[in-house]
Amino acid sequence: MDRKRIASLIDHTLLRPEATAAQISKLCEEAVDFGFASACVNPCYVPLAMHSTRGSKVKVCTVAGFPLGATTTAEKVFEARQALDAGALEIDMVMNVGALKSGDEGLVRADIQDVVEACHRANGICKVILENALLTDEEKVRACTLAKQAGADYVKTSTGFGVSGATVEDVALMRATVGPKMGVKASGGIRSYEDFRKMVAAGATRIGTSSSVKIMEEANKAGA
Repeated sequence: MDRKRIASLIDHTLLRPEATAAQISKLCEEAVDFGFASACVNPCYVPLAMHSTRGSKVKVCTVAGFPLGATTTAEKVFEARQALDAGALEIDMVMNVGALKSGDEGLVRADIQDVVEACHRANGICKVILENALLTDEEKVRACTLAKQAGADYVKTSTGFGVSGATVEDVALMRATVGPKMGVKASGGIRSYEDFRKMVAAGATRIGTSSSVKIMEEANKAGA
């Protein structure tokens, strides 16, 4: 895989609560320089990210219902719409984990669907964060199935704020569940080019990481 292709699969991410405006600007500059798929920032920084990536192909990505997924659907939709109105084109929403574990599949599906529809009306895409570390394998399959039924564009492993992040096994399970066409995003704990390669080999079509520059440097050394 060449370096351009590697970069095109990466969401260059900074979602830490203490992130400063200067750090966000640097993140966006790196995203433009390397040609990453997106710069993923917290909602308050969407306008800054839009300004910092202006004129490039880098999309601005942000989050909704983050990091717990326990806000109401209306709140998630409002967050998504505000971000989309500000120029973001990718929304990573957190699924209602408690509802899934309670067996309320109707709520989970509707929660996702309403955010998906808001994204699609604005020509954006929606990725659904499952927070796999909190789920059994059976629940992961159910969550993937519901996200697909709700029209989501991607399923995503983790927020990066949970007890653990992406695993190769989870990515493979998600890919097997959603089939070949839907996106699968691996996120959380991906810190090296070797991690990147393993996740892509397992079926990931997008990688969320704050170690993007390090991954690209390692890929270059590896002759990618």
